[in-house]
Amino acid sequence: MEYTLIRSARRTMSIEIKNDGEIIVRIPNRITNREARKFVEAKRDWIEKNLEKIENRREAGPVEKFTETELKIIRKKAKREIPILVDYYAEKIGVNYGNVSIRAQKTLWGSCTYEGNLNFNCLLVLLPERVMRYVVVHELCHRKEMNHSKKFWNEVARVLPDYKELRKQLKEEGGFLLEKL
Repeated sequence: MEYTLIRSARRTMSIEIKNDGEIIVRIPNRITNREARKFVEAKRDWIEKNLEKIENRREAGPVEKFTETELKIIRKKAKREIPILVDYYAEKIGVNYGNVSIRAQKTLWGSCTYEGNLNFNCLLVLLPERVMRYVVVHELCHRKEMNHSKKFWNEVARVLPDYKELRKQLKEEGGFLLEKL
């Protein structure tokens, strides 16, 4: 199995499969090539399943992209709905935040800066509301923990006990929407 190996000052290993089927493996600098190969081999079933999904989408034909008019309507709806959820959950979690930006991002659903600014993908409003709430809670929990540690996930679980199910739903349903950008 061919993949591109990227080393950096990160702490964890990850695998990303691009829409064209390219496999990117990101590893910490301290990890050997042999350890990286073992990691990829351990994830072989997951990789093959996702490569198959990509191939099935390719066979279905090209994805129809959103028009500028459609994106404008989606952004407007997102700018109305997402800040309401941010306000509600910020109070519930007990955090403050800076600016809320709504963008049409091709790879991210949300992000949180160290300054407390929150960025959300406008396409969230096209997903089930429970999934949109998950992304909002996820980013707000970064105001307490700027990582994905056990402490972070415990905070997410305190607000949304079914977050694992929602995260899975985001991955399953969201990929197609991102392709439409």
